Amino acid sequence: MIVIGGGLAGLSSGVALAEAGFRVRLLEQRPHLGGRAASYVLPGGEHVDNCQHVTLGCCTNLADFYARAGAADKIRFFDRLYFAAPDGRRGSMEAAALPAPLHMAPSFALFPLLDWADKRAIAAALLAIARSGGRPGDASAAGTGITMLAWLQKHRQTERAIRRFWEVILVSALDEELDKIDAQYGIDVFWKAFLSTRGGYRIGIPRVPLGNLYDGCKEAITGRGGEVILRAGVRGFLVADGAVEGVEREDGSVETADYYLAAVPQDVLPELLPPEVAEREPAFSNLKNLRASPITGVHLWFDRHVMREPFLTLVDLTTQWVFNKTQLYGEGGDNSGQYLQLVISASYSLTQRSRQEIIALCLEELHGVLPATREATLVKGTVVKEMSATFSPAPGSDQWRPAQKSPLAKLFLAGDWTATGWPSTMEGAVRSGYLAAEAILADAGTPRKFLQPDLKPEWLARLWARES
Repeated sequence: MIVIGGGLAGLSSGVALAEAGFRVRLLEQRPHLGGRAASYVLPGGEHVDNCQHVTLGCCTNLADFYARAGAADKIRFFDRLYFAAPDGRRGSMEAAALPAPLHMAPSFALFPLLDWADKRAIAAALLAIARSGGRPGDASAAGTGITMLAWLQKHRQTERAIRRFWEVILVSALDEELDKIDAQYGIDVFWKAFLSTRGGYRIGIPRVPLGNLYDGCKEAITGRGGEVILRAGVRGFLVADGAVEGVEREDGSVETADYYLAAVPQDVLPELLPPEVAEREPAFSNLKNLRASPITGVHLWFDRHVMREPFLTLVDLTTQWVFNKTQLYGEGGDNSGQYLQLVISASYSLTQRSRQEIIALCLEELHGVLPATREATLVKGTVVKEMSATFSPAPGSDQWRPAQKSPLAKLFLAGDWTATGWPSTMEGAVRSGYLAAEAILADAGTPRKFLQPDLKPEWLARLWARES
């Protein structure tokens, strides 16, 4: 069994297949595992993530993957969400001792960064989502869907409600602007994370660099007779008579296996196939219809502590999240320096801006949110741009996402861009890996289930939801 790609899709499928008895040979082009959720070391010795990645309580398959990889204890969960406005005012949300979907209502009612007109509009829209079980009928039109912004406008959301509530959560969750998001994906986020269960919203943040989460994956594969090979680039698949017959490595060598799994980005896969195959088969040619969205990560090291919260979600600013990496890693005392990581999703406005310009913009915004940064000295700063971080969950994009079993015999596909029912997230990537492993095992005549079900809506949420 050859797996090409050491991101979450390739790792999750590789671990699952190894557990099922396959001898897995995983080839990764980069010198590290993790794909777009990786970390690396700067020349000064600092470990940095390419971008901060988090999980939520509703991400059942990602939780299962971390458990299989022995990394579950490396994720710290938080029950309270922290928000900050440009003038430094704070707000928070957390669950009260009420059943879903009412559990967030008390903290939402007291949330200081919205007024009552905003809250009434938001509550009405959330009620429409809850009463439909996350499937309101007006979230789709002609089978292709409408944008999230159009749905919100239809539900008479105020400008501030859109800007300080819906946009803050959804742009970060889906890495796209509201006028480009399929409404059903945006509604799914609120149903699964905030309305159907009490714990779906809980945010889990790694306590270690992302690369440290995958040590157990390598052990799970190599301990069962497999191999994980880094710096192992692939030129392409050898295809004959509608089947893959081998993989050509960059050094010109050819490797063969009973099955092949391509766990690479959607824009890379067609390049690994003969041009006539990539153009002839809709499963491959349609991938060009999936657009990409960028994410920018900004890493800042200060000479002193400037932030007390473990993280902050910012409203009305370009910067969307600030993570207190020093605290999350359990490092440093009050008199030592502090390392913050900032995240900007759907960062179209920053793609052409220089590293210095982006750092200056972020520092200016932090001066209002974290006043201590005004007196602190920035010791070091770096910027990581992921130009194709995710595929855009645009209306109608699901029709271009292929199944895990490809049109070519022996070739299977994994990646958050395949048909998973989820958008481009770490949860979606792991789901694709598990689905690919299941498809391979079914083809081999030894079916087995790895995919974990979504959290079951709690009794009151089920009561509120209409029957579909």
